Amino acid sequence: MKFFNSSTNFESVLKKYFSFKNETLSLEPFAEFLESIKKTDFTEVLNFFKSNPNYTENFKYYIHHIFEGRPFNLSLTEANILSENAFFPELKKRILNKILPPVENEKTVWYLVDNISLRPKADLKYLHNLPENEINELIKILGVSDFITKPKVKKEMIFAMSILSWRATGMAMEVEVVRMAPQYRNFDNPFLALQNELEDLAEDLEKNPDLQLHSRDSRYKQIKIYTEQCLEFVTIAFKNSSKYGISGKINQSLLKIRQQMQRVYEIVNLLVIDTEEDIYIKSKQLVFNVLSYKSHKNNISELINDSTRLISHLITNHTAETGAHYITSSKKEYMTMFYKASGGGIIVGALCILKMLYGYNHGSDFSHAFLYSMNYAMGFIMIYLMGFTLATKQPAMTAATMTKVLAEEGNSKSDRTEFAHLVSKLFRSQFIAFVGNVLLSFPIALAIIYGLDVFFSQNLAVDRSDKLLKDLDPFQSKAILHASIAGFYLFISGIISGNIGNNSVFFQIPERIAKNIAIRRLFGAKFAKGLSKYYAKNWPGIVSNFWFGVFLGATAPVGLFFGLDLDIRHITFAAGNFAIGLYGKDFSVDSYTFWISFITVFLIGFFNFLVSFSLSMFLAFRSRKLNFGQVSEIYKEIFRYFFRHPLKFFLPISSGLDKRADDLMSNTMSTKSEDH
Repeated sequence: MKFFNSSTNFESVLKKYFSFKNETLSLEPFAEFLESIKKTDFTEVLNFFKSNPNYTENFKYYIHHIFEGRPFNLSLTEANILSENAFFPELKKRILNKILPPVENEKTVWYLVDNISLRPKADLKYLHNLPENEINELIKILGVSDFITKPKVKKEMIFAMSILSWRATGMAMEVEVVRMAPQYRNFDNPFLALQNELEDLAEDLEKNPDLQLHSRDSRYKQIKIYTEQCLEFVTIAFKNSSKYGISGKINQSLLKIRQQMQRVYEIVNLLVIDTEEDIYIKSKQLVFNVLSYKSHKNNISELINDSTRLISHLITNHTAETGAHYITSSKKEYMTMFYKASGGGIIVGALCILKMLYGYNHGSDFSHAFLYSMNYAMGFIMIYLMGFTLATKQPAMTAATMTKVLAEEGNSKSDRTEFAHLVSKLFRSQFIAFVGNVLLSFPIALAIIYGLDVFFSQNLAVDRSDKLLKDLDPFQSKAILHASIAGFYLFISGIISGNIGNNSVFFQIPERIAKNIAIRRLFGAKFAKGLSKYYAKNWPGIVSNFWFGVFLGATAPVGLFFGLDLDIRHITFAAGNFAIGLYGKDFSVDSYTFWISFITVFLIGFFNFLVSFSLSMFLAFRSRKLNFGQVSEIYKEIFRYFFRHPLKFFLPISSGLDKRADDLMSNTMSTKSEDH
C-alpha cells in the first residue's frame, strides 16, 4: 500500500477511479477515498453523491464487488479475542504482529479491513464522530442498509457463533477449569446445550434461507439463556478463585471463554429483527462491530490489564489477610507491636555486625553476594518465625488491607471519616514499629561491637566507619535512591508472599501434606495435619523473607560487578550501621556528621515506607479497579483528620470511632474467611 498525498481531494479521487464502472479488486481506490474525506466536511461528500448518481452507482458497484465472496467470520471469531492459552505467548504474538503484521488470506474481509487503513483506530473514531444522520445516509447510498438479512451473512454469523461455542466448550471441559466452578457439576452443562442449539439453528437456516429470528423466538431465547449461563459459569469460577486459588493458565482460559461467550451474545442479538428499522440498525451495527474488533486485535495494554488484574487481586487478597494483623487498635496492641519490633531490632543489630565481618572476607563478588544474602535471609526468617516484626515489611501488607476496605465499603462522609481514623491507626502502628526497630538495633549493634573489641582487643569497626557514616549522608551518597531500591524490594517481597499463598491454595499443598500416605505412615496422621497447618500459615512468609534477604544482600555485589553504584538502605540496618560507624570513630565525630546521619536514618525509613506502600497501593487499587481520582475525597479527609487529631497518628489515643473502624476492618477481612 503506497502512502497517500495528503492534499488529495475526495472529488478528484472519485473522478479518478469511479467516472467509469471499475472492475478492479484493488483496495487502493477505497483507501485513497477514505483518506481524502477526512480533510473535508462530510456533508459535501454526501451532496456530491446525491448530485452525481453515475459516480454513486460506480462507487457502490466497486464496494459490493470488493466485498463479494469474502467471508467475514474470522473478524468475529478471532479479532480482539485471546488466541493463546497463556499470557506470555499471547503477549509475544501481539508484539510480533505489531512489528511485522502477519500475512493473511487476501480473500477475506479480515485482510480487506487490515489493508484499507493504516490507522484503523483513528478511522473508527472518525466514523463514530460523524453525525448519526450522515452515517445513515451513507449506508443507504452504498446499498448496505439491509445486508444483515442476506442468507450468506446470516450463515456466516451462525457459523462464527458455532466456532466460538466449540472452542469455549473445549476449554470449559478441562478438569482444572471445571474445578473452579463445582456448582455446575450436578447440572446440565450450558456449553454443550448452547452448542446443540446453534447446530439446530444452522440446520434450520440451511432448510429455510429466509429464516429470521425475532425477540419472541424460542430459539433466540434459548441461545440467550445458555450464553448467560456460560458467562455465569465464568463469573462463579473467578469468584471461587479466592477459595481455590488460580493459575495463570486457568486465568487466561477463563478470560478467553468470557470473551467468546460475550461475542456469541453480541452476534445473536444482531440476528434478532423485530421491525423494519431493526434491519437497518443491525446492519450498521455489524459493520461497526467488525471495525471495532479489528482495531483492538493487537492491543497490548488491554491484554496486560485483563490478564494481570485477577492475579494481582488474588495476590493482594492473600496479602491483605496478613496486613490486618499489623494494624493496632488498643494501647495493649500498640505496646505489643513495640515489643515485637524491638525483638526484630535486636536480631537486625546482630545482622549488621555479621555483615560487617563478612565484608572482611577477601572473596569474589559472588561470595560476598552469597554471604550477605544468607545473612539477611536467615535473619529475616528468624524474625518472622519468632513472631517479631521488621517495620518496613508492614507497608506492602497493610496497603492491600486498606485498599480492600476501600473497595468493599461505602464512600459517604461518615465512611470517609471512619477510614481516615483507620489510617491514623495504621500510621501509628508503623510509627511504633519503626521506633522499636531503631531503638534496639542501635544499642545491640553497639553492644556487640564493644564486646568484640573487649574479646579480641581490637576495634573491628575502624576500617568500616568512614564508609558507613558517608553512606548516611544523602549529600555524599545515594542514600535516598538506595532506600527507594529497598522499598521496591519490600514491595516485591509482598507480591512473592501473596503469590505463594495463592499457589498454595490452587495446588492444595496443605491438603496434600495432610493426606500424604508416606508422611502419615512415617510420622503419623497428627504430625501430617500439624505440618499441613504450619505450611499454610508460615510458608508464604518464609519464602518472601528469604527472597527479600537475597535481594538486599545481592544488590551491592551485583552492582559492583556491573560497575553500577547500586546498594540498599534500610532504616533498621541504617541505625545499626550508625552505631558501628560511631564506635569505629571512637564517638569522635563532628556535629554535622552526627546529626545528618541521625536524620538520614529516619529519612531512609520514610522512603522505605513511601516506595513500598505506594507501589503496593497502586497494585491493590488496580486489582480492585479503583483509581486515584475515585478516592481523592478520601485523601482530603485523611489530611483534614490529621490536622484535627495529629497525636492520634503517633499515639494510641482512644476515640469514639475506634469501634466503628474495627468493625470496618473485621467485616472486610471476614469476607474471605466466609468463602472458605
